[in-house]
Amino acid sequence: MDKVLATRGLTKVYGSRKVVDNVNMTINKGDIYGFIGKNGAGKTTTMKMILGMIFSSKGEIELFGEKACDKARLKIGSLIEAPGLYKSSTAYDNLRRFSILFGGTDKEIKEILELVGLANTGKKKAGAFSLGMKQRLGIAIAMLGNPEFLVLDEPVNGLDPAGIKEIRDAIININREKGVTFFISSHLLGELARISTRYGIINNGILVEELSAEALQALCGKKLEIKCTDPVTARKILCETFNAERIVDNATGLSAEVELERAAEINAALVQAGCGVYDFHTVGTDVEDFFLERIGV
Repeated sequence: MDKVLATRGLTKVYGSRKVVDNVNMTINKGDIYGFIGKNGAGKTTTMKMILGMIFSSKGEIELFGEKACDKARLKIGSLIEAPGLYKSSTAYDNLRRFSILFGGTDKEIKEILELVGLANTGKKKAGAFSLGMKQRLGIAIAMLGNPEFLVLDEPVNGLDPAGIKEIRDAIININREKGVTFFISSHLLGELARISTRYGIINNGILVEELSAEALQALCGKKLEIKCTDPVTARKILCETFNAERIVDNATGLSAEVELERAAEINAALVQAGCGVYDFHTVGTDVEDFFLERIGV
């Protein structure tokens, strides 16, 4: 798998304080990498080092397989903190102005506005945009020059639910339509969990864990726990009739990943087959609880 970003021992020290401490991170092509941590955990500092906005104290950064990062950084678009917009200009005119710096033809500008859902804003000035629209315009500006990698720092911070959905839809659309890899920081755990394909969890400057969305689902997915008089028959019914996955035997029964909406149907099938069911409930760790435990909340 092609690596877009790899860091080794990445560290940033201010005075006697390590803001980022020995971070080893990998982001692969096509990832939507959710970077999760509390405010002050080191997320923005890590992103700024990767973008070359600040120097690292030690460690290595590799972008697109290259250790000499300046040329590779031309393939990156970014939105760190609030976007700088021309408030008296339309979305289209904003992109026209920024295209002088970053490149972008008229056709590309219109395509980008379509991707972020701002194609129909007409003559409305950016100063009159909602916060969500301004953030999407910031992402559109970051898209100029056809970057392969977008770095977004807290893109949904301060947005209402409608604005959050707008940003989420724009990110998913760009990732699917253009194949752009994303590196997104946030402390809003539930939102990142809806779009990320991989995660990095940072706490007090230390990268606590990296894991895939599939691994997270396996750790936090809701399972049906069944205690019955005939676990062998129960296993057979769950496999053959309900396509259950990851069936695990325990001392008094079994647990299985199934469609929880079919729980009543499963219970009825077990009873009909002669399995005396004496406990039947769902178990699992909430995604938010999983992250909170790891970031020290």
